[in-house]
Amino acid sequence: MKSMGPPDTENGTQLREKCCPTGKSSDSRGEASEANVCPSQQKSAEGMSADMDKPLISHQFFESNPNISEMPSQAQTVGILGSGDFARSLATRMVSSGFGVLVGSRNPKRTAGLFPAAAQVTFQAEAVSTPEIIFVAMYREHYSTLCGLSDLLVGKILVDVSNSTEQEHLQQQESNAEHLASLFPACTVVKAFNVISAWTLQAGPRDGNKQVLISGDQQEAKRKVSEIAQAMGFSPVDMGSLVSAREIEAIPLRLLPEWKVPTILALGLFICFYTYNFIRDVLHPYIQEHKNRFYKLPVSVVNTTLPCVAYVMLSLVYLPGVLATILQLHRGTKYRRFPDWLDHWLQHRKQIGLISFFCASLHAVYSFCLPLRRSQRYQIINDAVKQVLANKSYIWNEEEVWRLEIYISLGILALGILSLLAITSLPSISNSLNWREFSFVQSTLGFLALVITTFHTLTYGWTRAFEESRYKFYLPPTFTLTLLVPCAVILAKGLFLLPCLRCRLARIRRGWEKKTTVKFVLPDSPNTEKTSHV
Repeated sequence: MKSMGPPDTENGTQLREKCCPTGKSSDSRGEASEANVCPSQQKSAEGMSADMDKPLISHQFFESNPNISEMPSQAQTVGILGSGDFARSLATRMVSSGFGVLVGSRNPKRTAGLFPAAAQVTFQAEAVSTPEIIFVAMYREHYSTLCGLSDLLVGKILVDVSNSTEQEHLQQQESNAEHLASLFPACTVVKAFNVISAWTLQAGPRDGNKQVLISGDQQEAKRKVSEIAQAMGFSPVDMGSLVSAREIEAIPLRLLPEWKVPTILALGLFICFYTYNFIRDVLHPYIQEHKNRFYKLPVSVVNTTLPCVAYVMLSLVYLPGVLATILQLHRGTKYRRFPDWLDHWLQHRKQIGLISFFCASLHAVYSFCLPLRRSQRYQIINDAVKQVLANKSYIWNEEEVWRLEIYISLGILALGILSLLAITSLPSISNSLNWREFSFVQSTLGFLALVITTFHTLTYGWTRAFEESRYKFYLPPTFTLTLLVPCAVILAKGLFLLPCLRCRLARIRRGWEKKTTVKFVLPDSPNTEKTSHV
């Protein structure tokens, strides 16, 4: 959340007192005035001021980028109320974009060194008297302290840039912008720039989000704020009336909302498979044969669990498409909505696929680390001793050699294709592809990765799924459980390739509907009608 800084309020009496100080003074937080600032702090402020004076955007930048509006021919002056991080970044950006900036502060002498030299830092009453547009960069609880400036703010455009915490957003019935509008009914309040961080203002739109969401009740006020956003290099987006400000203020509070369900799903699968592997590979031998294999928990069991999660998650990327196809074939139309759960599932396929790639990458790293374990070295020595005691000088299993060679090769191919899918899901890459190219990579190559991963799993298991268990209770290997969903997806995809289903599905997706008729009139005879069963 942006740091808005302290409330900078002054009434007439306070202005006269601070314009003619008689001694030491402090603000509402007990901070000393300029007279009490130590020399090291003054030097620090001067250094920061020198850095802030450096323009972030030059005239050459605007000339080389046709998508950005030209710098204003006449310097428009805007006001900023607040002296926090966001206010300083906003002032720096506006000065670099050719605007005149008046910053209103409770103590302009103390805060002047933090702003660019081109920005005029003064008292709040003077800062709001001249500009038509004023940015309110302070927290909601400090809005009421501006009531002393209500006469000077009549007819002004107030741009609210504030955000609330998650708890405050849930407790408050109205947005910060609506609350500001209720305090100043004679002003026009516009919500904007709250989704832009101070870093984005400093670094420029090329290194951050370019969109500025704007809402307000007056179109002319929103147009003026949009022009300022365009001149600063951002893309304004009209979100409607001021009522939508509450939704805009909720955007910075969201923590990866599209990743919540896929992450919970992946964690649930990991816990289930890890528990099953623990019971089968560690706990079961300990109970039946009193073998201590708990050392496998940190690496071996995790490495057995990760590919299971990656494999199932990859199959869950293509399972909702199979279910959607079955629904369309059953309904005979594409114009009926899918169930909400299926619609949400289809929207989360990208995140599910990326989590699958993440787990597969971890599995590859864990597999490379397996020979480095001390337990693995002991196992190699023990096998060598057993070979000597058995008087065997040459051990070679042709079947096992081929199995492992094919198993590793297929795993590398699958991981490579998953890497390609992950790269093309990046917006910068996907925007450079047309729809056919993107569909080929994500659909065709993705399904190919699922098929290769299935063969990778089968070569890993080989004939072990049919071996008799040494223990009293038989627990099937984990890979046999993971094959259920992927094999069902592959089988369904194969059935959809049959001519009877493929042709019917193609007609449905081109607008054909079951049990419907279309009446049309032949162009050469207006009075003759024909009925066609489409």
